[in-house]
Amino acid sequence: MSHSADTPLGMPAPWLDGKKIVVTGGTGFVGRHLLPQLLAAGARVTCITRATSRRDHLPAGVEVVRADLRSGAGLEEALRGQDICIHMAALLFGLGWQDYLRANSEAARALATAWQRLDAQGQAPQRMVLVSSLAASGPCDTAAGRGDDAPGAPVSAYGWSKLMVEQILGRALGDRMVTLRPPIIYGSGDRGLLPVFQGLRYGVAVTPGMFRRFPVSAVHGRDVGRAIVCCCRPEAHGVYHVNDGGCYAMADFYRAMARAMGKKACILRLPLCFLGLTALLSTLGGSLLAALGRKGRAPNWNLDKYREARQSGWTCDASRLREELGYAPALTLDQGMQEAVEGYRREGLL
Repeated sequence: MSHSADTPLGMPAPWLDGKKIVVTGGTGFVGRHLLPQLLAAGARVTCITRATSRRDHLPAGVEVVRADLRSGAGLEEALRGQDICIHMAALLFGLGWQDYLRANSEAARALATAWQRLDAQGQAPQRMVLVSSLAASGPCDTAAGRGDDAPGAPVSAYGWSKLMVEQILGRALGDRMVTLRPPIIYGSGDRGLLPVFQGLRYGVAVTPGMFRRFPVSAVHGRDVGRAIVCCCRPEAHGVYHVNDGGCYAMADFYRAMARAMGKKACILRLPLCFLGLTALLSTLGGSLLAALGRKGRAPNWNLDKYREARQSGWTCDASRLREELGYAPALTLDQGMQEAVEGYRREGLL
């Protein structure tokens, strides 16, 4: 199969042609960008979903199987005979340690158990690509960014849960697992940054701290997909960080959002103590609603996100991904923001 630059992948990936790939979390934001790329590379793609998952936006050609990542029901059959498993499913917004540990580590244990059983039968996948997070690495405020070989130093419950997932699956799979740690991911389909985009319709955004640059790395969802494809290469090993090649002050990141909407951004630099108070109130409100039986996603802004926001920065070094696996981002920050805004507008969200 030929792979031209005008395909969803935009680069040749012969190592995927004809491969059977099973994906968890494929119905989510990054999955929207990844699945068309896998299909364009000639892979045979199966997506593991829950009974409650939305599947209307899955591309034609993706097979769907139901399995429960918490209990493990159906996982062995979903994994059996596959070549590669891409594990992206994770809880991003929770109210506390128990939410993240229950959702993320339980899924990892279920996957590890199913994998080991299939291994004993000689029917386990040859490789897993785990999509983790820079939150598992820990903060960094240098332009060079946190390296792939730096020990994990999470500061949030989310980050600790992602590091635990890496450890649980790493013990079960050994060198058959490749880990990708993205920083801030943005793009069409994302709901995490949507409130910031919506605030910038009125020209206003908030950055943490009064006199801080707060440098961050970022990457578009489409380029996360390209990085995952690169991590499927046979020679991939260990932990890789990914970014778009830039290092941005948080205020400049928000200004790029505003430019994509034709707006000018007024950046409010709020004291950390004030942001901590708002995070506490938001968390208490979410906990109260949960106690009253109101189901739904935890608030985007909560104490766990505050633990990350109070750090000095979140930057990472993607040089090994580029040099060893040939990764190259397709979108600049401005191009990526334009794609995100167009996607939100198509969905009536902006």
